Amino acid sequence: MPWKETCAMDERIKFVAEHLRHERSLSELCLCYGISRPTAYKWLERYALYGPAGFLERSRAPKQHPNQTPAAIEARIIVLRQRHPQWGPRKLLARLEREDPQQRWPARSTAGEILKRHGLTRARRARRRTPGYEGPRHQGVSPNELWAADFKGWFKTGDGYRVDPLTISDWVSRYLLCCHGPESITYWHVRPQFERVFREYGLPWAIRTDNGPPFASVGLGGLSRLSVWWVRLGIWPERIRPGHPEENARHERMHKTLKEAVTQPPQATPRAQQEAFDRFRHEYNELRPHESLGMQTPAECYRASERRFPERLPEVEYGSGVEVRRVRSNGQIKWAGQMLFLGEALIGEPVALRQIDNDLWSIHFGPVPLAVYHAGSRSVKKWSQYRSQKV
Repeated sequence: MPWKETCAMDERIKFVAEHLRHERSLSELCLCYGISRPTAYKWLERYALYGPAGFLERSRAPKQHPNQTPAAIEARIIVLRQRHPQWGPRKLLARLEREDPQQRWPARSTAGEILKRHGLTRARRARRRTPGYEGPRHQGVSPNELWAADFKGWFKTGDGYRVDPLTISDWVSRYLLCCHGPESITYWHVRPQFERVFREYGLPWAIRTDNGPPFASVGLGGLSRLSVWWVRLGIWPERIRPGHPEENARHERMHKTLKEAVTQPPQATPRAQQEAFDRFRHEYNELRPHESLGMQTPAECYRASERRFPERLPEVEYGSGVEVRRVRSNGQIKWAGQMLFLGEALIGEPVALRQIDNDLWSIHFGPVPLAVYHAGSRSVKKWSQYRSQKV
């Protein structure tokens, strides 16, 4: 025999129906249904006022909130937002406080909720971000221990041509190794510029960049095709934290000088602009004394690297105690009968798997940690996620 199923509303209906038949007293009905007399009176009163609809549950939310923003204040925030659709809560409140400093205005978070409640905000699309940097921080004591690279922000020449100057400098001597506007900032146009600099000045031990393309990607380890090439050359791809340009302050300060010297105003054509870049680079390196160098010029403090650019790109080598797999054309490797996706930047490259626990294997490309594979759950986690959970 199946169990009988019932609900609170059915019980209320049965209770009122029995009461209306006057077969038992109210006390007996309360004892039978397991309710108190005040509860019984409540449901009888609601039935008398609203009929069967009175048996429905009502919201328990208070009708009035002591900290609720007054309607007049909400209206002023909404009206000002409609006049300035691009302003956020902070700007709206700053303007309202200036107009009426005696009024007590709500917090910025409250103003944001008011805008959201009235449909005056747009949800931002979540962006895939470059994984956190897990490598060492090079301080740089002598030339070529650390270089810095970046793009100095694009601008247009007089004929409307877009220029994105690529700049490379030595961290210790401030020597400006490159200031050139490639046709675009893609890997295929940027790599030849680095190759030209490597051939002329040799190889550094590390290059510090931001987290944007072509220096980094949202893939494992933040590696891009360009940084994979650097690793094969024995160069560590070091990245600053997102939103912290001060970690590349020396290079950014050079950009300010560059902007004042050759981009205000820009030249008429890309060729003329490149000639201006070359003149600036000569003056910056050979003639301009630098205060942080004891009023010496960067050229007086810089010397070329003894690590020469190889004619043949060397393979990444691993020691003993690891399993090596080469990344296939689809960006995957096969491990323990499962296909693991590591990214397109690593296609054709060998990666190493090292056991770090019973069911855990770390995945590396050269010295760069990429991910951790959990054999039990057959899942892959980015190295930054594994480190954050471990800590």
